Amino acid sequence: MALLVQKFGGTSLGSIERIKAVAQRIQSIKEQGNDLVVVVSAMGHATDQLTQLASEITVDPPHREMDMLLSTGEQVSISLLTMALKELGTQAISLTGTQAGIITESAHGRARILEIRTERIKNLLDQGKTLVIAGFQGTSLGIGGIDEITTLGRGGSDTSAVALAASLEAEKCEIYTDVPGVLTTDPRIVKNAQLMESISCDEMLELASLGAAVLHPRAVEIARNFGVTLVVKSSWDNLEGTTLTSKKNHIFSKCGIEHRSPVDGLELVENQAVVALSNIPDRPGIAADLFESLSEGGVNVDLIIQATHQLDSNDITFTIAEHELIKAQAQCKKFITTVGGEISSQKNLTKLSIYGAGIMGRPGIASSLFQTLSDAGINIRLIATSEVKVSCVIDAALGKKALRSVGEVFKLVEKQMTLNPMIENNNEPEVRGIALDKDQIQISVKNVPDKPGIACTLCSTLAEKNISLDTIVQSERNNKNHTKDISFTLKKSDKKHAKYALEELLSNWKGSKLEEGESIVRISAVGSGMPFTKGTAGKMFRALANQKINIEMIATSEIRTTCIISEKYGEQALKEIHSCFKLGKNES
Repeated sequence: MALLVQKFGGTSLGSIERIKAVAQRIQSIKEQGNDLVVVVSAMGHATDQLTQLASEITVDPPHREMDMLLSTGEQVSISLLTMALKELGTQAISLTGTQAGIITESAHGRARILEIRTERIKNLLDQGKTLVIAGFQGTSLGIGGIDEITTLGRGGSDTSAVALAASLEAEKCEIYTDVPGVLTTDPRIVKNAQLMESISCDEMLELASLGAAVLHPRAVEIARNFGVTLVVKSSWDNLEGTTLTSKKNHIFSKCGIEHRSPVDGLELVENQAVVALSNIPDRPGIAADLFESLSEGGVNVDLIIQATHQLDSNDITFTIAEHELIKAQAQCKKFITTVGGEISSQKNLTKLSIYGAGIMGRPGIASSLFQTLSDAGINIRLIATSEVKVSCVIDAALGKKALRSVGEVFKLVEKQMTLNPMIENNNEPEVRGIALDKDQIQISVKNVPDKPGIACTLCSTLAEKNISLDTIVQSERNNKNHTKDISFTLKKSDKKHAKYALEELLSNWKGSKLEEGESIVRISAVGSGMPFTKGTAGKMFRALANQKINIEMIATSEIRTTCIISEKYGEQALKEIHSCFKLGKNES
């Protein structure tokens, strides 16, 4: 007999008819001999309606009272669904988050789950009951040990379901929604987007954080950390949906379900080189020409950084294994002979990376890494960021020192630190999906001092305001007086606070200034097979060049290539890149 955790979203429960249909589905699965824990969201648009009621009373409702209000939406759902199940003859009982033993931190409106006390749930399952549990909510111990209702924030019901599956060691967690599973891209824009049969949690974390709204990143993070088999499927049919896979095992931390150490591991990759092209033309097709040339020359590129343009020129920097430097230099010399510009290179470098699903959404992690390197007197040559990894290229002579210092700060044991890791080809697709993130703005800080600690200071300043940087690009071009430019993207909602914090900081550096870029979008290709495939970036850049779309910035990680482009070309670019990797129906 299998224990399954199932979650049904608001659209699945949008009417009495839909609630009855969900009850019939649950009964059918129960009759197959399964134990069931069902997690539900509020009906339809109930949460939005409750929020609107509050806004009609006050423009600034207290967070505690909003939790009291919003938690009622799920309570309506659990009681009605339980009634429907009982009408069908299924033994069922409803539980609020508090009654289910979901213990959270005390942050109203955005609480993270600390633990789930499962004794009551297990006792009820032993009695043969189907449990219907309110998602999105839990309880914290307030002043004097008095229970306080808390809510988990956006995507909270997904998070509740996966946390329950982890705590109960369920066979799998099924997320029922209004789409058939995880698609290769947004089907509202690309009509022939395909359903994926499977995807790794690392890939899904990248896609979910880039705007693919099927699953909330916090839910994927828990699934990845605890090895939960997670399935996303439609509540409207009986198709298989998409299975998310993870290599992790159930290992519970004393820090809590969502308060594990945010950094799982640390890698040091030696014998790296950087090639920098500066003052090359800023026009569509330049990046495509360059990386197609490198691919044809047999050069396997790792990290790629393109800063914001200056006048009509741009800089592109990339890293390679040191033994490929001669080949790369030869191809780049041919390239600049044709288009103009300068080339420089540097050997004896090392790439240091921290990784872990907990990095996502925690702005203090990157700044802690940069601070540690700064305190050790280590300058950062390049920075590359993703949702699950932050990489820095540093002087090779300081690599071992950096490994020790960073390992101590993040309390990593020896088995979590790897020197020159061997990555096995998993024969996974080069690109699994394409994401378009429209919720981005671009900001550059110009003429900041080129010395250890600057990146740390910038990130720490924003982290204090709880602002995460999504893409960080440090320009290769040296300005006068030993200064550099750093550009980054962040969420639109953080714009006001970020500009205020940065302007105050830049006033300490003579000649420094803040510049806001044009309206942009962030388009990304994600695939765990990318490290083993030459030319992936070149294909993406060529697809944009074919549409005469200029690239404002480039940032990559091992499994993601991201381009920042003008907002007006977003949907056009998405269609073209999706097609170039043959991800659509009848294209493969």
